[in-house]
Amino acid sequence: MSLFDKWKKKDTSSKMTEGWDAIVEVCEKVYPNQKEPLHYGTLVSWKLGGNDPLDGISIYDGGDYWHFVTFGLSELYEKESSDPKISGYGMEFTLKLKKGYGDDDAQIRGICGILQTLARITFQNGEVFREYEYIYTGQKEGMDIQQTSLLTGFITALDSDIQTIVTPFGKVDFIELIGATNQELQALQNHQCTVKELYQKIGDITDYQRQSVI
Repeated sequence: MSLFDKWKKKDTSSKMTEGWDAIVEVCEKVYPNQKEPLHYGTLVSWKLGGNDPLDGISIYDGGDYWHFVTFGLSELYEKESSDPKISGYGMEFTLKLKKGYGDDDAQIRGICGILQTLARITFQNGEVFREYEYIYTGQKEGMDIQQTSLLTGFITALDSDIQTIVTPFGKVDFIELIGATNQELQALQNHQCTVKELYQKIGDITDYQRQSVI
């Protein structure tokens, strides 16, 4: 596991955190009673040579699921990219993980690790994820801690709850990752269905216990 740990979210009272503040603000519109969500922050930042590109991941309690929101794919503290209309890579990741599959704390840490891995792809290769795409590596093991789930990859959609925002540094879309089975991902690869069609069948909750719909 890479170097991140659980702590309270950053103090966002400074003008130097305008991008961070904007993400918190839109999340609090969805979860107005959760001012201090569970938060995993990076111990050694990417800029200082750390392995984790995301500065933090907040996890909100959605009732039946945990709602993950990343901080770091957009510009959090200052404008550095050349496009004034887009903040950083123009996105942050979200994910809704259904509760009740073994050790919640371990599964939450597992998802945080996956989000950092995907963010690393963006930071290293410049790959930007948009809605209705799929992420398929060909792996057969489940993405859960026990590696027994049928879910092995993801499809993407715009988060149905957290709306696109425009921060002082530009636009940010919230790209939701939704777990998909190997069979579903192969169907997408073989053009047997579209990502949008699959999304309409499985919804936006990542459920480690669900069966394939294809």
